[in-house]
Amino acid sequence: MTRNNDIDNRLVFVGTSDLSGVVRGKSFPAGDWEKRSRRGVGWTPTNVQITCFDSISDSPFGSFGDLVLVPDADSRFVLEDGQRLDFALGDIRSLEGEPWDFCTRSLARRALDAFHALTGARVQAAFEHEFQLRDQPPRPGDAFGFKGFRDGQAWAEDYLDALQAAGCAPDTFMKEYGPGQYEITMKPAIGLAAADNAAVLRLLTHDVLQRHGLAPSFAPILDPDSVGNGLHVHFSFLDDADAPLTHDADDPHGMSRLTRHFIGGVLKYLDQILAILAPSEISYLRLTPHRWSAAYNNLGFRDREASVRICPVTAQDPESVARQYNFEIRAADAAASPHLTLAALVFAGMQGVREEAEPPTPAQEDLSLLDPAALAARGFRRLPTTLGDALAAFGRSQAVREWFGDDFVDVYVAHKEGELAQLDGLDWPAKCARYAEVY
Repeated sequence: MTRNNDIDNRLVFVGTSDLSGVVRGKSFPAGDWEKRSRRGVGWTPTNVQITCFDSISDSPFGSFGDLVLVPDADSRFVLEDGQRLDFALGDIRSLEGEPWDFCTRSLARRALDAFHALTGARVQAAFEHEFQLRDQPPRPGDAFGFKGFRDGQAWAEDYLDALQAAGCAPDTFMKEYGPGQYEITMKPAIGLAAADNAAVLRLLTHDVLQRHGLAPSFAPILDPDSVGNGLHVHFSFLDDADAPLTHDADDPHGMSRLTRHFIGGVLKYLDQILAILAPSEISYLRLTPHRWSAAYNNLGFRDREASVRICPVTAQDPESVARQYNFEIRAADAAASPHLTLAALVFAGMQGVREEAEPPTPAQEDLSLLDPAALAARGFRRLPTTLGDALAAFGRSQAVREWFGDDFVDVYVAHKEGELAQLDGLDWPAKCARYAEVY
């Protein structure tokens, strides 16, 4: 058989980060890009109910319906090193071209557009990831260590090259605290690009490291008795002229009015969106006191146990301080679609702006020592401690139903209930192992 050199049959993969946080999609010949960027490739509604374990949860769609997954040229990149990769993220649409209600990328775009319409502000965000190399024995004396950095330098430089080529703008890389654990940060991006970058980062981590014989995992925790892998989402705000809107030098903690109310909304509704931010059963092994994660709806000033932390600023002059000033949301992990994470946080923050919600005063103590009455008196509450509890709070939240729609909420709850059913009868180490294989 001879190849027709007049037809470009090298493959483009178009993907969507779905409700399970897994990138799924289809490929097509690169020569068809112009056509597919208008018409998309066929997609099936019930695909939304494929869990992270590849079971199918109860679906309202059954075998009926047709959709299209339309690649976005702004997200396309081509990597030539190693096995060639031509990739684009896409939007799931109806056959008439309307955004599908269950498309995570479309939901994030809708939240960002609504926030801009309400406030005149654009969201600038960056996702900070931790991951671990599976089957790595503990190495004493290597927490944040030079030895671990040197172990990883060869693959890390290939990895950062791939991220840079894909438009993700890597910022820092380091050996983290846990066994075989590393952290990768990216420079901030405006709006949807921040979530796109996070989705691309996760798939390139697996793509590049497996060529070095390594098996990375972003699962929230690989061992119930060890460290967790967190996801921190950094936020700041800009106006349409790129002027910073996050900082106010007259506020005791530097928060502008917009920032204060946005954080107030996130903390007010955090328990109701936690099922999106921390969407696996093992997520709740990590979200406990003294794990440097998040267990309460608290605001922290440089406190790494807070759900929302005001980050330190190293700049000195007022203009640079205003541009560097940001806050991070820490009650999340990489079992979640980054697009859903961004949508949920922006919806909650926007609600806080509407309501002029005030965050609790930043805590400077161990909240686990306070009883529920004392917590309540300070405006704090313990976050849900299981995925089942988080799903219950999500499902009964009127605010969440207004933001996402009743159909989405019901489908998401059914999706996660189907995921939980796959774990019946397993102990915690076995559950961690199941998730480690997926993420």
